[in-house]
Amino acid sequence: MGPQPTSLHDQQNQQYSLQWRQFHLSKAKLKATSRISALLSGFAMVAMVETDFKQDLARPEDNTPPELIVTFSVITTLVVAVHLLALMISTCILPNIETVGYLNSNAAVLDSPHIHLQWYIEIAWIFSTGIGILLFLAQMAILAWVRFYTVNKLAPIASMAIIVPTFLILIAFAFHFYRQLIKAKCEKSTKGLAEL
Repeated sequence: MGPQPTSLHDQQNQQYSLQWRQFHLSKAKLKATSRISALLSGFAMVAMVETDFKQDLARPEDNTPPELIVTFSVITTLVVAVHLLALMISTCILPNIETVGYLNSNAAVLDSPHIHLQWYIEIAWIFSTGIGILLFLAQMAILAWVRFYTVNKLAPIASMAIIVPTFLILIAFAFHFYRQLIKAKCEKSTKGLAEL
């Protein structure tokens, strides 16, 4: 067990330390969101532009089914929209947070945008690393069907055999990770209350 704060000065230092930790965590989340969202939305847009839909009027049974094309279009648009929203949020907030970091002042960190805009930072983080990545995997699954449906029916099934377990592993990891994170925060809060 760490030393207990013995004075008002020690308590203020703990508060500043906690705020700086939150500040750096928010900054790291926004930077990761920017990188991931820019990359995945770019890939999604390229996939939409470069995908070739086979449409043969002489043999319509060999054409890509319209349902697959519509599904691909909707999923790709959702991927781009979710990532661009996360990118916009991080692009708007990050410069303001970095400015506070350059000031390197305890007073500045207590009035930093990361405190007032925490909800937006979390939304951008969840959109980019949670919803956006899962949608991107769904887009890859649909793309495999669109791309290989008319060529070889086993190819999209093989792709699905890889993507579905990956999808499930990502969901299980996210659930386990956030559960452990919440557990650690609860233990830390309980320990802090016990010290008071």
